[in-house]
Amino acid sequence: MSLKSAPMSMHLPETLSAKPKRSDGAQARNRLLDAALQLFAEQGFAKTSIREIALAAQANVASISYYFGDKAGLYRAVFSDPRTNPPLPPEALEGAEVSLEQAIRRLLASFLEPLKQGHVRQQQYLKLCFREMLEPTGAWQHEIDTDIAPTHLALTRRLSLHVGLAEADDDIHRLAFSISGLGVMLHVGNDLYTQIRPSLVNTPQTIDVYLDRLVSYALALVDAEALRRRAQATDFPASAPLHAP
Repeated sequence: MSLKSAPMSMHLPETLSAKPKRSDGAQARNRLLDAALQLFAEQGFAKTSIREIALAAQANVASISYYFGDKAGLYRAVFSDPRTNPPLPPEALEGAEVSLEQAIRRLLASFLEPLKQGHVRQQQYLKLCFREMLEPTGAWQHEIDTDIAPTHLALTRRLSLHVGLAEADDDIHRLAFSISGLGVMLHVGNDLYTQIRPSLVNTPQTIDVYLDRLVSYALALVDAEALRRRAQATDFPASAPLHAP
């Protein structure tokens, strides 16, 4: 997922000042985020007005300023909404107390948990991401710089430690992208799942089962890479699983 955006046509602010929230703030804020997600995904940033968003959310225009500062702030908030894009700090994948299996499970869970919010919502979010890549505002590059790249690099460090490398090489990066790809596929190919075998992802319980399977598939990829390296070093393949902490 280390795609580079095209040159940015519009720069969004890097940070937003914190605003106090009313007791009903979470509900009102989420209504604005939901309306903005749908409209930004369908129309893009430039063609969507804050008045349209407020109308769709049954809110007043001033509420956008109250919660997000401006349209650009709302746009960034849609990208970072934890309901569709759960935060995964790089340190969650590293540390002596974190096993490789735990690290991989946390990574893949960050892709699968949002599916429990509903497939329509996730399709809107995916459409928003694709639209941002085609009509860049800087938000996608911001996601790469602050979220995607740090998490990817944390995974490569964890995998390098597992196979005994001081620094990740190209094959470790390939492995890390392949593991992340197991989770990405459930979003990119969501319409295929729902048409060919909807029972795989149609309830929170089946999504949890899918997560368990993906973790085991990812560990098999890790084993395959470790065995490849061992065979390359010793001229004969090893057979024991290597993904234990």
